Amino acid sequence: MNQWRVNFLLFRGKKTQLSSKANLGAAGFQLVFGRIKGWFKGTSRAATVCAEQCDGRCFGPYVSDCCHRECAGGCSGPKDTDCFACTNFNDSGACVTQCPQPFVYNPTSFQLEHNPRAKYTYGAFCVKKCPHNFVVDHSSCVRACPSNKMEVEENRIKMCIPCTDVCPKVCDGIGTGSLQTAQTVDASNIDKFVNCTKINGNLIFLITVCLFRDMYHGIGPLDPERLNVFRTVKEITGFLNIQSWPQNMTDLSVFSSLATIGGRSLYSGISLLILKQLWISSLQFQSLDEISAGNVYIFNNSRLCFYNTVNWTSLFRTPSQKVHIRNNRDPKECQQQMVCDEMCSDDGCWGPGSDQCLSCRYFRRGRACVESCNLFDGEMREFSNGSVCLECDSQCEKMDGNTMSCFGQGPDQCVKCLHFKDGPNCVEKCPDGLQGANSFIFKYAKANNECHPCHANLETAMALSGPSTTRGPRTD
Repeated sequence: MNQWRVNFLLFRGKKTQLSSKANLGAAGFQLVFGRIKGWFKGTSRAATVCAEQCDGRCFGPYVSDCCHRECAGGCSGPKDTDCFACTNFNDSGACVTQCPQPFVYNPTSFQLEHNPRAKYTYGAFCVKKCPHNFVVDHSSCVRACPSNKMEVEENRIKMCIPCTDVCPKVCDGIGTGSLQTAQTVDASNIDKFVNCTKINGNLIFLITVCLFRDMYHGIGPLDPERLNVFRTVKEITGFLNIQSWPQNMTDLSVFSSLATIGGRSLYSGISLLILKQLWISSLQFQSLDEISAGNVYIFNNSRLCFYNTVNWTSLFRTPSQKVHIRNNRDPKECQQQMVCDEMCSDDGCWGPGSDQCLSCRYFRRGRACVESCNLFDGEMREFSNGSVCLECDSQCEKMDGNTMSCFGQGPDQCVKCLHFKDGPNCVEKCPDGLQGANSFIFKYAKANNECHPCHANLETAMALSGPSTTRGPRTD
């Protein structure tokens, strides 16, 4: 919105400033002047110069005649509902610093909880609901989610939530939608798969077109580096058909994020086909945990190892699914150097390294299998949830000796706090102007680094001055 400095030439040619800068659009501009015009019609006395303490905003000459601090454009009284316009937001006629937030601090549980009185910012107004064609992003109504968030719908409300990794993007597969006439992935359509996380259909790589120039259709050769666009793909709803692959790529690690092959459409009953690839030595499907339907065919790949270690049936979802493996590298030759990492279980592996195991013999940290979790040492301390190593909260202090740093996930599971403790939770700093149900919450830290509430009168004074960005812990 444009900024307006509203000044008025009033009685006997004297200049009296009735407001400071305010964020006003066209509608706000009309609102200000409409209310000011109405006020002057209803009064017989001219406006007077404001007392110095009023900062140029008043409805009379005395210190007690100052406008509320949230007013912009003058006022007709001292309350936040007497403003001609708001400096920040209008909440049902009252000018406020911010709209009621979706979460408020509960001093009893020492946690943020849902606020039943929450409202969303919509322009300069606080609204209970966003317009149906807008999306909720935290506490605001927006036209579209930012690039690091995705749009979801919960209880018929569209909202933005952070993406845990790459934001989901569904793309057409070969022979589907915008690629209905395509026969294979090639240089003309590879860019359609950028940032895709789900392929609605199939991925096909054919020797006749994929990596060589297609003179008939005028399509140039595909640069092998461009195949890295598939690193974001987590699901293929149809089948994966690989009959052509670059000679300088000895594995299929571009599909390292692929978790599911759906088999909704099949190639002669097949959902995974790898045929006559003379250069591939390992598959490296390190995230693949489900082949929902269809059979697996792995034929005539003369250098391929590790295929015989994989427990394929653990990936299948129906008893009718079959795996057909033939004429690949002899497993006896593979055993000389191409073997699974010792951290892998007997379910096998997709390739060399502890991150290629189908399952772990001991514990898993992220994608890698490890012998133990960092319970008592290591740069980042952990706890074990079953056979999975998870990091302690960043607010937990690293303990020495044979003492764990945390018992579970969350700031309330620390053995000792790195900075301060607010109730059961470890925090980076004590609440300093955090919105509560009815007021702002201010606390200070005692010598033991535990947060304690400020005196009620001091909280009121702090709230009037606004949350401080420099106030640090203090001791009694």
